[in-house]
Parts: sequence; structure tokens; C-alpha cells
Amino acid sequence: MTAQRIYDTVADDFSDVNDLILRRLSSDVPLVEKIAQYIIESGGKRLRPLLVLLSSRALGYDRQDHLKLAAVIEFLHTATLLHDDVVDTSDLRRGRSTANAKWGNAPSVLVGDFLYARAFEMMVELKSLPIMDVLSHATAVIAEGEVLQLMNVKNPDVSEAQYMEVIHNKTAMLFEAASHSGALLAGATTEQETALRDYGKHLGLAFQLVDDVLDYRGDAEAMGKNVGDDLAEGKPTLPLIHAMANTSDEGRQLIRQAIRKGGLDDLPTILGLVNDSGALEYTMDKARQEADSARACLAQLPDTPHREALLLLTDIAVARVS
Repeated sequence: MTAQRIYDTVADDFSDVNDLILRRLSSDVPLVEKIAQYIIESGGKRLRPLLVLLSSRALGYDRQDHLKLAAVIEFLHTATLLHDDVVDTSDLRRGRSTANAKWGNAPSVLVGDFLYARAFEMMVELKSLPIMDVLSHATAVIAEGEVLQLMNVKNPDVSEAQYMEVIHNKTAMLFEAASHSGALLAGATTEQETALRDYGKHLGLAFQLVDDVLDYRGDAEAMGKNVGDDLAEGKPTLPLIHAMANTSDEGRQLIRQAIRKGGLDDLPTILGLVNDSGALEYTMDKARQEADSARACLAQLPDTPHREALLLLTDIAVARVS
């Protein structure tokens, strides 16, 4: 099964979700619709709504509300992207100019607010308090993750445990909410609900850890961002945290100084320190452990093509570095 075959497993659903997303972006304010469509159509893989579709279908769901739930998840994700790019003063995402680079910070923040509001409108339409509980909690946790990350910028003393908390809250939480809410919609047993909730958490962590590696190994064409963007922003991600703990005193001081000031003045030297310390291999090992944990969760699910697609997603999560 290839990556495309994952999407083929829910091809009709996926197409219907995209149509629903575009319909529900409508606004009487042209700029709102223009910015929202720009970011929604910017080339993302729609992994989080895909998780809703696969998780619900894996448990035999055969109605239509999973389409609306998937759209809700995509709107929540897109709103966080708009706000993230403003906070990070990012100019590039997925190889395209960010909304804030094109239209400015204020419109980007306000359209992010619009997408949150539209997501909660649609969430109410689902008429499920358990799903509302999961998604409203996730939204709060994600916001906390953003604040934690902001507090950690240019702080070279962030520990591995603190960093794992940030990426759980900021990134993995929406993966977790997507698979968890899909399970709830499908009437999962307690065991299946827990399994799919934890699957999403571990999958999200695996994806983020690999993204951390790619920031020091990828390129703008492949990633839609430049090598060293995290360092330029003063973000102490796991490769840097591990490198500081496993290099010379001189190297450690150089990395600490680079995190404190941001920028890329010492990027070639720091890339060498990261590679020589084994930090990328260490981070990839952590990602593989999370992917293995995600796979183990799926033992609670019946053997279906949708379960196979969820399994393959764990392989793809860690295969992106090759």
C-alpha cells in the first residue's frame, strides 16, 4: 500500500470533505474568504481530517457526520497555522508566502478567529457533547502549547521533557483529537476509544520529531521551508537539545549562543555539531518509538483496509527522511 492508497481508501469521503470545506468558508466579507481559501488550498496533506475519516471508518461508521467532523478538524488546524505564522513572523509555509506575508498580521489573526468560530459552529451541529468536550479541550491545550513554545524561544536551558510537552500540546494534540473524535462518532468501545486516542497522540509526536530532523537535513523545495529555520527563530528543538548534551564545552557554548540570539550566522558549524553528536539519529529513534507505539494501539481495531491505512501512516511518518 502506497501513500496514495491511504487516501484511496477514503477517496469519496476525502473529496466530499474538500467540497464541504470550501462551502463552509463562505463569508460576506470578501477578504475573509480570500485569505481562508488561500491557506486552506496551500497544498497541505489534510492528515488530520484524514485521521477522522480513517478512524471512524475503521470502526464501521457508515453515515455522513464524519465529513463535517473532518472539516471541523481542518478548520481548527488552519486557524492555528494562521496564528502560528504571525507569532513566528514566518514568510514561507509549504513553499508559498504565508498569509501574513501577503496581507499582514492583523487580517491573518482575524481570519484565524473566523475559522475557529466556523469550526465551533459546525461542532455544535454534530450534537455530540463528548466530541465537543474532546475538541474544546484540544483547542485549549494547543493554545497552551503555543504559549509554552513562545516562552521557550531563545532559551537554551529547555529540557527534553519540557520540549516533549510542547510538541505534545502544540502538534500531537490535534492528531489525538482527530482520531479520538472519529472513534467517538463511530460508537467505539472504551478500549477502542482509548486505542485511537493514543494512536493519534503517538502518530503526531512521530511526525513532529521527524520535522525536527528535517529542519537540519531537508531543503526548501522538499519542506517548504529552509534548513535551519528553527534555529533562526531561536527554537531549541530536540536535535539541538541532544547536541548540547553530547558535544564539547566549546560546541555547547556555541549552540547556546546561537539559540539565544537566533539567526543563522553559525549554521554550518552547528550543523556539523548536530551531526557529529548523533542528535539526528537520536531524534529519529524517538520518532520510531512513537510510531511503534502508534502501531501497537491498532491491535484493538478490526482487520479492515482502513486499519491497514492507519498502520501505513505510521510507516510514512518516519520514512520522510529518506
